[in-house]
Amino acid sequence: MLLLSFRAAGRVPSESPGVVGVTASPYRATEAVAIFLKLPELRLLLLRYFALPLSCRVVLTVFINGKLCKNPNLTVADDFLFREINIPLDTNNNAGSIVTMVAIDQLPGLNTLGISLARIDYAPYGLNPRATEVIMCVQGELQVGFVLSNQLGNRLVTQILKSEDVFVFPFAMIHFQLNIGKTAAVAISSLSSQNPGVITIANAEFESKPPINSKVLTKAFQVDKKIIDYLQSQFWYNNHS
Repeated sequence: MLLLSFRAAGRVPSESPGVVGVTASPYRATEAVAIFLKLPELRLLLLRYFALPLSCRVVLTVFINGKLCKNPNLTVADDFLFREINIPLDTNNNAGSIVTMVAIDQLPGLNTLGISLARIDYAPYGLNPRATEVIMCVQGELQVGFVLSNQLGNRLVTQILKSEDVFVFPFAMIHFQLNIGKTAAVAISSLSSQNPGVITIANAEFESKPPINSKVLTKAFQVDKKIIDYLQSQFWYNNHS
């Protein structure tokens, strides 16, 4: 089995015999395969594979972080158009915010381009953890910030954004946005992937399926098990449309 990923550059060590993992971004698939062919492990794997009788050969599968390309002759104008970014959504939810994603699922023309967009609506005093992005405050007043790594002392980097201010969240940093105004706020964010995905910290910790062992969480958060049980029993709202 060959594994291809297009999210970060560099080699990934194999974790099982006969499996070679490589990431190759921003290369296209053909370029990634060319890089594969330069690896001694892959050459050896292919030699072993093609030396086997047909009845003994395994199926080589390529996994791609993206979608299959549409035949250019079949594309239509609507593949490159999204009209709903101007529509405010209801922020009356537990998160106090709602996100309108414009990624590959909503705008097929983004496939292979490595970019996407999102509109974020905030209720007054609403909190919204998000993915890696460059964000521009369009309306209202936001407190935004991210936390540096353990090696850098978990220092908080934070700012207050007003209309037309822009702030960037570095890759893989835990970050947040908080509406600190008395009126609704709106932001537009740009993300460096056509299919960025989202990990909301609270949802991931307390609403995983199956649940994380409470002993792990009590040690990590250094609180009583009753608090963890309470948090795991709550409904954790997904604010992404």
